[in-house]
Amino acid sequence: MTSPAQGAEAPLLQVQQLALHYTLAGGQRLRAVDGVSFDLARGETLALVGESGCGKSSVARAVMQLLPLAEGHIRIEGQDLSRLRAAELKRLRPRFQMIFQDPISSLNPRRRVREILAMPLKVNGRYDAQRSPQRIHEALELVGLDPAAVLDRHPHEFSGGQCQRLSIARALILEPALLVCDEPVSALDVSVRAQVLNVLNALRRRLGLAMLFISHDLGVVRNMADRVAVMYLGRLCEIGPADAVLLAPAHPYSAALISAVPVADPDAPPRPLRLTGEMPSPLALPSGCRFRTRCPRAEARCEAEPPALADAGGGRLVACHFPLRHVPSTSPSTPFSQELAA
Repeated sequence: MTSPAQGAEAPLLQVQQLALHYTLAGGQRLRAVDGVSFDLARGETLALVGESGCGKSSVARAVMQLLPLAEGHIRIEGQDLSRLRAAELKRLRPRFQMIFQDPISSLNPRRRVREILAMPLKVNGRYDAQRSPQRIHEALELVGLDPAAVLDRHPHEFSGGQCQRLSIARALILEPALLVCDEPVSALDVSVRAQVLNVLNALRRRLGLAMLFISHDLGVVRNMADRVAVMYLGRLCEIGPADAVLLAPAHPYSAALISAVPVADPDAPPRPLRLTGEMPSPLALPSGCRFRTRCPRAEARCEAEPPALADAGGGRLVACHFPLRHVPSTSPSTPFSQELAA
């Protein structure tokens, strides 16, 4: 699966046919992620979006090797992480770091900021008494914090937005090529979300970082992503350039997800695509297309045959037997309209 941003250059991150299973009480097996594949180029941001429970955070944790893979491969800079021995994986870990959803609980409350930022360097054998303090100062300055004002304070002395900046600084201290951001602003007040997102965007441009950005907030995604991948019940249903997916979604689920975003215009016409029913239990998945029980376009083929991701042109892949066709919209508050006829 090739991204338009890659060209001939090998992707930084390759996820191939990833599957993750959880064993529940009573021995039931939950297929949280089932056959997910995508690439991420150097310096690119890919947003992974979908409803809660679709498996997007499980994908993030699998990339970080925090969950065992049931099937598939994850490669970073060409190295298959599942095939590396513990010592080899530790040597590679500085190349990919994670920013967690809850910034306060991800920081050790007993440590001062200087200790929190020094710890990754010490764990990876990179701490130098002469040079590392300067590196810590630089990391704090990159995220807009004054080292003199924060180094000797504890996490509980900071706001949520400041704690998330500290988490970003901690992730940057090892100079990674990839940041995995799992809902990095969902726990923050709206007033500070823009500040953290601006920091991430500035760092990406300045340092050439690639980001796997997990979110359910499409407004955030619109400001962050080069490409968007939409997940539903453990599978990708659409992936492509952000403008194409967000302004003219081809999969009915993508269109319904975008339709649910409130529009700040009381005179805007209602968006036409609405779902029926509830999301099925991941323990009792529908046959064929997993979205068919809620899809207004479902036909007999959807029940009998699971759709595969297919090239829809323009760098977009869509897993739908009857993808949406679009007509131009002249209203800025209504970015797309669908022709629902097959």
